[in-house]
Amino acid sequence: MKSPLFFAAPLLFTVCAGLSAAQSSTAQYVVTFDVHWDNATHAGAFPPNAHFSPLVGAVHNESVAFWEPGGIATNGIEIMAETGATNTLRGEVNNAIAAGTALEVVTGPGTGAPDQVTTTFEANSEMHLLTLVTMIAPSPDWFVGTHGLNLRDDSGWIDEITIELDAYDAGTDSGPDFTSRNADVTPHEPITNISGQPPFAGVPSLGSFTITLLSETCLADVNNDGSATPTDFSAWVNAFNNNLPECDQNADGACTPTDFSAWITNYNAGC
Repeated sequence: MKSPLFFAAPLLFTVCAGLSAAQSSTAQYVVTFDVHWDNATHAGAFPPNAHFSPLVGAVHNESVAFWEPGGIATNGIEIMAETGATNTLRGEVNNAIAAGTALEVVTGPGTGAPDQVTTTFEANSEMHLLTLVTMIAPSPDWFVGTHGLNLRDDSGWIDEITIELDAYDAGTDSGPDFTSRNADVTPHEPITNISGQPPFAGVPSLGSFTITLLSETCLADVNNDGSATPTDFSAWVNAFNNNLPECDQNADGACTPTDFSAWITNYNAGC
């Protein structure tokens, strides 16, 4: 049987003040992809069999970017934008996960036009940027999506964000129309926003992403009162002494003295 721990709060804060931020808060979100693309509202910009490829992307941090306007498309972005296939981009995300710069691959179904689909994903306080894309199909190399969308602000997790989706040209195929034959561009040109240009001139956005917070967990909020405050220190000591699940602040599946430092790190990181 382990002995109860008794700590002096001032000493605790002094010893641990220099610790780096941990994954102190996690959140679950749902993305709703509302497709507005319709023959009535997008006359001249609605090809036969208009649809979007399966959603694919990542939750990641600032150390990696999978695409951005003005950048050159990766192999994964090129294949997604030209064919709708997701395996190569998923591989790029998995490489980032192995490197510690991404948390998970985000995937979702393809959809017709107009239509609506949803997918869920998780984020944490270290990995809270969302990149998510889908091919405009048919098209030479056009797509819509987000890049490095921040799900947190100074107050914590954002409850809901709606993004009207611009059309982008991946810069890998020079076809001018939805059904143009393949015309590879070598070297590749920068990714360009083509909303407002033919064939998208004078038409609304093709769709929107609405990202909605479903739930959040703050590890430092041991007493579950909705915020991390110094009172949670006493709650953590109680959790340790009674071997309660809330004691496990470093998510290693056990309640040990190392969770003492982890709680302070989580507290300093905020929720």
